[in-house]
Amino acid sequence: MSPHVAQRNGRTATAEELAPLAFAGFAHFTAMQVRDGRVRGLDLHLDRLRTASLELFGDALPDDRIRSYVRKAIESGPADISLTVTIHQPGELEVLVRTRPPSSGPAGPLALTAVDHERVLPAIKHTGEMAKTYFRRQAVREGFDDAAFVDRRGRLSEATIWNLAFWDGDTVVWPDAGLLRGTTMGIVQRRLEGIGVPQRVQEVTLADLPGLDGAVVMNSWTPGIAVRRIGETPLPSAPAFVAALHQAYETEPLTRP
Repeated sequence: MSPHVAQRNGRTATAEELAPLAFAGFAHFTAMQVRDGRVRGLDLHLDRLRTASLELFGDALPDDRIRSYVRKAIESGPADISLTVTIHQPGELEVLVRTRPPSSGPAGPLALTAVDHERVLPAIKHTGEMAKTYFRRQAVREGFDDAAFVDRRGRLSEATIWNLAFWDGDTVVWPDAGLLRGTTMGIVQRRLEGIGVPQRVQEVTLADLPGLDGAVVMNSWTPGIAVRRIGETPLPSAPAFVAALHQAYETEPLTRP
C-alpha cells in the first residue's frame, strides 16, 4: 500500500470523487515540499490559496481549515513528502490534498529554449495549462531541458513551471513582467536582505542576457538551479549566486501547519 494520500476535505478521496477532477480546468493550487512534517513559507501558500479563491470564485475558505487539511495529510504519511493543495468549486469550495515522494528537482545546469508565450491570469497558479507541458516537450525534442517565456514586449517572464532569477555579479535581478510570484521566490525575496545580498526588479530581454553573470530557475522543489543557456546565449554558472539563493531560502524557518 502506498504511504501517500489523496484527501478530499480532510478524508480519503474515493475514485468516484477524484474522476471529475481529471477534467476540471477551473481550479487553482499550491505545491510545497514538506520536511520532517514541516513547511517553509506556509503563510505564502495560504495567502496564494486565499487570493486565488477570491479571484476565481469570489469566496475563500478560512486559513485554519486549509491548515487542518494539510496537517492531516502530513500526519498520514512519511515525514518528507511533496504536497499539493487544489481548490475547486463543483458546488461549494472543496479542497483536494495529495502527497507524493519528496523532490529536490533536477541537478542542472539547464538549457532553456525561449518561446513567445503569456499565461492567462499569470498571477494565479491555476490548472488546465496545456501550453506549459506542450512547450516543455517541444523544448526537449529540440535538445533543451525546458522553456522560458517571452512576452509580447520581448521581456523574459518565467519558465514553464519555474520562476526565473538573474545575477549581475552583485545583485539578484527579478524579471519585470506578468508572472506567477512563486512561494519559493517570495521566501528568497524576503530573506536576501538578511544575508546582505541586494536585489532589484527590472525588465530583462534576450538582448540583455550577454550582459548578465548568471541565471537560475526556482520553484517549490528548489531555490535555485543554474541555467547554462537561454536560447543561443550561454550564461556563466555563477556558483556564488546559486549558493546565496540557497542560503537565503534556508534561513526561512520550517513551521508545522
